[in-house]
Amino acid sequence: MRIRSITCFIHPRWPISELIFQKAGLFARMARQSFENAGYAVQTVRMATPPFAEFITEQDYAQASTHIDVIAHSEGFEYVSLGPALTGAPQSYAAIPELLSRSGNLFFSGHLTTPNAEVSLPAVRACAQVIHQAATLEANGFANLRFAALANVPPWAPFFPAAYHQGKSPAFALALEAADLAVSAFTEAQSLQDARQKLVDRVEAHARDLQTIAQRLADAYGVEFKGLDFTLAPFPQPDKSIGAALERLGLPALGLSGSLAASAFLTEALDRAVFKRCGFNGLMLPLLEDATLAARGAQGVLNVTDLLLYSAVCGTGLDTIPLPGETSVEQLNALLLDLAALALRLDKPLTARLMPIPGKAAGDDTDFNFEYFANSKVLALPAEPLTGLLAGDENIAIQHRAF
Repeated sequence: MRIRSITCFIHPRWPISELIFQKAGLFARMARQSFENAGYAVQTVRMATPPFAEFITEQDYAQASTHIDVIAHSEGFEYVSLGPALTGAPQSYAAIPELLSRSGNLFFSGHLTTPNAEVSLPAVRACAQVIHQAATLEANGFANLRFAALANVPPWAPFFPAAYHQGKSPAFALALEAADLAVSAFTEAQSLQDARQKLVDRVEAHARDLQTIAQRLADAYGVEFKGLDFTLAPFPQPDKSIGAALERLGLPALGLSGSLAASAFLTEALDRAVFKRCGFNGLMLPLLEDATLAARGAQGVLNVTDLLLYSAVCGTGLDTIPLPGETSVEQLNALLLDLAALALRLDKPLTARLMPIPGKAAGDDTDFNFEYFANSKVLALPAEPLTGLLAGDENIAIQHRAF
């Protein structure tokens, strides 16, 4: 297990306060050293701000994002999330493709839902347009790795691109790459009960160590510790594959019947673990970041509908999904609408990081040259343009189900 990201949440002000960045940089360096001294490898140190439209005027979006990017990098932050476009600021969605084109270190997102638990049809369509435009910015549609559509996602989730801050006081949280804990627990288990207990024990043991270090840092530097996100993020190696962990439970292949039950079992096990939580803390199924998921997608066993279905009982939604380059705004809109409705009806945070690949059709091989991706095949998207009332501009209140 390693730390995917120490995510620092700051309010940079505009005009920028360089002192805030300097303090954040000092804290991040000490945090990294502290966790590494305890034996935890730290992949990245990242920074997240409040939604950019909350503290930057529209005419300053480009200048401010560049300035923040440069200063954050000088303080040792590899990546910066400038937060989500807001349903109350429609122009903020349209600005994102150009801002993504300015730097490979900047991440953005866009809300699909309002603070009043409504699906915003205009926001869903705006996010679809961002994804469609961003697909042409970099080779293989790679710019969409740095944009996610958010449904019912609160602040302080440490995984990018969903991360954003609220308020002005600094904070931090840990995003954990811990799929290997599930692989080892399920491989060694003699029963389902034993598998669950082994996973819970390992998560809680690491959580105790991480929280002790984190709280010590919080007290010393006056930076609030928001918690841990044990979303069991994978890495594209078999021993760090969440797909492999699920198949160790007895699935012939993830995507076949039984996969929903396995997904629910793993997520429920995480729910039993006791630790300070923030973010998603569920099952993450990022197709291109997981060797087993990528293989099952290439075999045609695992598809977009399956992944959306599993989101009903587990984690983060649809992540790093390769789609045909000719996927239309209208098709993306329909898929995002489903995801937003699911998030509100079940009262859970979900995201979509969709990657249309120019020049590729469903069934074509992907050819990413990126150490954090396992290549797969482009998935078909079973969607057609919505018409009638669903094609309108309403905000739709969807209350979560009272069980």
